[in-house]
Amino acid sequence: MLKHHFHKTLEAGTDEAGRGCLAGPVTAAAVILPESFVNTVLNDSKQLSEHSRERLRPVLEQESLCFGVCHVFEDEIDEINILNASITGMHRAIDQLSAIPEFILVDGNRFKPYKDIPYECIVKGDSKYMSIAAASVLAKTHRDAYMEKIHEEYPMYNWKKNKGYPTKEHREAIKKYGVTKYHRKSFRLLPEQLTLEF
Repeated sequence: MLKHHFHKTLEAGTDEAGRGCLAGPVTAAAVILPESFVNTVLNDSKQLSEHSRERLRPVLEQESLCFGVCHVFEDEIDEINILNASITGMHRAIDQLSAIPEFILVDGNRFKPYKDIPYECIVKGDSKYMSIAAASVLAKTHRDAYMEKIHEEYPMYNWKKNKGYPTKEHREAIKKYGVTKYHRKSFRLLPEQLTLEF
């Protein structure tokens, strides 16, 4: 059962989606939930069906005190690396919050200080605390929607289904059609990198 984790009333949870993908952005979200917030469906986005996540998104957006979502795109990921891109995305999502958080809960074990706001990194935080789970659902649903949009442009990679993750099908398509502007050039796109021309 997820719980609130209040050191302070204005506590933001933050998480990202798409770190391990070969294409598309890494997407971060930050959410401040009211202390009264309860939802029995909410869980780590990876534990939820796509249908449940899509149903939760408007609920979280309406019932949160505020939220922010940020895409960090491929060229920036290639420039600063995926870990820094994830943290940068979280910082930018927090920037969008209409209330300044008094405490930040971060999913995972790596973060860089944001302004001088105290924070705590929590491994598997998205399966422990509501605000991180909420951020995880928003990051995932916003990123999925973006991947479905660019799928229209390059349907042969089937991003609508694989969302840019390194599935066998996605790798076969890269082998056959090469790379697009949406692929992360710094990632190992194929096990034998030799066959790719940029």
